[in-house]
Amino acid sequence: MADAFIYDHVRTPRGKGKPDGALHEVTPIRLATTVLDAVRDRNGLDTALVDDVVMGIVMPVGEQGQCLPRVAAVAAGYAEQTAGVQVNRFCASGLEACNIGAAKVMAGQADMVVTGGVESMSRVPILSDGGAWGADPQIAFGTYFVPQGISADLIATRWGYDRERLDAFAVESHRRAARAWSEGRFDRSVVAVHDRVGDILLARDETIRGNSTLEDLARLKPSFAAMGEAGGFDRIALERYPDLAEIHHVHHAGNSSGIVDGAAAVLIGTREAGSAAGLRPRARIRAFAEIGSEPTIMLTAPSFAAEKALKRAGMSAKDIDLYEINEAFASVAIRFIEAMDADPDAVNVNGGAIAMGHPLGATGAIILGTALDELERTGKATALVTLCVGAGMGVATIIERV
Repeated sequence: MADAFIYDHVRTPRGKGKPDGALHEVTPIRLATTVLDAVRDRNGLDTALVDDVVMGIVMPVGEQGQCLPRVAAVAAGYAEQTAGVQVNRFCASGLEACNIGAAKVMAGQADMVVTGGVESMSRVPILSDGGAWGADPQIAFGTYFVPQGISADLIATRWGYDRERLDAFAVESHRRAARAWSEGRFDRSVVAVHDRVGDILLARDETIRGNSTLEDLARLKPSFAAMGEAGGFDRIALERYPDLAEIHHVHHAGNSSGIVDGAAAVLIGTREAGSAAGLRPRARIRAFAEIGSEPTIMLTAPSFAAEKALKRAGMSAKDIDLYEINEAFASVAIRFIEAMDADPDAVNVNGGAIAMGHPLGATGAIILGTALDELERTGKATALVTLCVGAGMGVATIIERV
């Protein structure tokens, strides 16, 4: 099998995913063309070399439907023969898109691909696509369905994470993200989003609060208590986990990932394709894995996926220098750190989704790029990137700096 190399990556800043957010006026396809334009132009890339554009989109309806990646490639002026496809593995869609693109390269079925993702959560709200899991009572009942916020609180309850610990993690996420921006750690990879007359709409992540404190977060009410009680979801979770007496509701808007708009692109190819394009590889994709897990607690699979990917790579956790885990909820990241016995100072070094937001289809590609930039900044060798996934799944990818 061929090696798959990462040649470049870019992302937009993440804008608040509400009507008053800086990117609300920007359609999903314009977010996608922004990163496609950037990855082409900054590399002087002949797009005739790009076999496919693979993008994660979690709500592929309305403005995000109709195989957006292919249409975006056409709109961005890519070569006519460049194909496009969208991928949905819930919150890990962006990383899954990168893994699928890499697999095609490794298998000799593509020479160069642009992968990544896009999600405009202010324009195409979460759950716009419906689906049987939560909407069909027979399916929901038979699978012990609960919303993700209940699952996050279930994790905190089961492993004894109190609210102060979760809030402290959130404050640190904001602090690290603010420091990363102030030190220019994202400058190489973030491309500003412009309006139609060329003025900058957003050049940096919009939701970071570097001065956030525990006292600030303590004033926020739990987000999922009423849902758990009035909606009956606490009872369902306790039926699935009868060893627990009750669910402690400790998550809120301040220690959960933000709803945002954003897009990312990652250029992956063989060594030969990169050489033909005059590009230098920045990292090699060592291994990747996906796994299913118990769907009611839902969000514990990142460590399982990480272990599976490490086994495939012939590595162990001690071989990993840096970790990036999507901060869907504080309890998810804390549980991962504990399960992997990871050094907290090596996890999400530049903050995470609690501070900068989680544009569903793009996040996996974003944090893959963040890990690569941090490897290069610090001179370290290996990173593992992972996300929890709805319905009880996890995805992980291991990269090695070239």
